[in-house]
Amino acid sequence: MNSTERHEARYQRRKQKRLQKKQEQFAAADNYDAVFTFDNLYRSYKKCCLGVGWKASTQRYKVNAIVNVYNALRTLQAGKFKSNGFYEFPRVERGKLRQIKSVHISERVVQRCLCDYALVPMLSRSFIYDNGACMAGKGIHFAVNRLVCHLQRHFRKHGTNGYALVFDFSKFYDRILHEPLKQIIDKEFTDTRIAGLVKQLVDDFGDIGLGLGSQISQACALRYPNRLDHYIKEVLHIKGYARYMDDGYLMHESKEYLQKCLSDIRRICDKFGIKLNEKKTQIVKISRGITFLQRRFILTDTGKVIIKPRPRGIVKMRRKLRTFKRWLDEGRMTFADITTSFVSFKGHLKHCNAYGIITRLNALFYKIFYGRYGQ
Repeated sequence: MNSTERHEARYQRRKQKRLQKKQEQFAAADNYDAVFTFDNLYRSYKKCCLGVGWKASTQRYKVNAIVNVYNALRTLQAGKFKSNGFYEFPRVERGKLRQIKSVHISERVVQRCLCDYALVPMLSRSFIYDNGACMAGKGIHFAVNRLVCHLQRHFRKHGTNGYALVFDFSKFYDRILHEPLKQIIDKEFTDTRIAGLVKQLVDDFGDIGLGLGSQISQACALRYPNRLDHYIKEVLHIKGYARYMDDGYLMHESKEYLQKCLSDIRRICDKFGIKLNEKKTQIVKISRGITFLQRRFILTDTGKVIIKPRPRGIVKMRRKLRTFKRWLDEGRMTFADITTSFVSFKGHLKHCNAYGIITRLNALFYKIFYGRYGQ
């Protein structure tokens, strides 16, 4: 046996060992019959009703919940599950028009069961730690804390010297290619029934792209650029890197090296059909601050990280309060709804260094509404 044959033999042994470990650890997640049980579907139904119990479709489903869950189980066991189509509607979010494709609760129950008990456990096992979107125990505050941590680590080594490459994917969901995504699904699942159901749900969105408003879209979109995450961490050796869905950043002391990283990122994105937003993708000095997730992160000379909200959001809320006052006088809005919206926005600001902003917003709120309603 020569050296090439010995290397191949070692590779095959390691491959077989990894496959065996995967089968032992994720046996339940890679088994169609273990995923789609009555108990799993019923728990998924209860989760799907949280926060949307006021909807007529949800109330109709709840009236015969046991029968509906049982019928879904029988349909899945027979391999005859099909989508009922989408309820499409536009939504304007931060000035952007987004087309939402919402599914009926009967399909939402099946998708949640598929994601919670199969798709997310199998796909997330290869995620980097700094992939912080839509995962249990993570979220926006996790991503914010990771950026603060990366800035502090950078300061201990390089002070305020250095640069950050901030990037954003343009129309991320709309550009996801189905064929590479299906190859990922086939690689992760050995049970062809689960893989077939996932690919069927993906194809329901059309020839290209995934729809907003579907849980399976979130899980697949998280996994789709995973190769880019590992390339940046393991090949480019960027420790100060994180991604939150379609937003991300890289930190390094050299601007020239970040320009090289940007070229590599473009190459990988082109391969997967992802396009960078040229207006938001830029290399900035860390000392001047980094804008990420609608917040401004400023690293001071002492190593402290100051988090400021974007001024555009503050201006928008000030305008909203005056609009709410007009709607209140017209009877289109109640004072309780106005208070709920205002307190919710202040809750967002409390995670930033924005004491003065909150004080001025409180003063404006009482100036507009206090004279009429008191405390």
